Amino acid sequence: MPLIRRMPKRGFNNANFKTQYAVVNLTSLNQFEEGARVDEKLMKESGLANGGKDGVKILGQGDLKKKLTVCAHAFSASAKQKIEAAGGACEIIEQAKPVDKKA
Repeated sequence: MPLIRRMPKRGFNNANFKTQYAVVNLTSLNQFEEGARVDEKLMKESGLANGGKDGVKILGQGDLKKKLTVCAHAFSASAKQKIEAAGGACEIIEQAKPVDKKA
């Protein structure tokens, strides 16, 4: 049998380059004080966003009962709508983009 047919065929997998977010639901943000600025550092200190992920994503499960300014890398559409309905604000943190070595 020729060598090319004996070698295992494996394709390119893009899973290694996927952006993985630490997920935080709106109900868990109710533990912070009214009018607080909740950022990635504060969420990690309180134990909401653990792990070596690429950023924090806020999901809209549950209700937000307090007016908060939430800073995260990504928001779901329902989470953004519920935060703004409660009188809060959403701030998106821009991720550092990899430097192109060819340029």
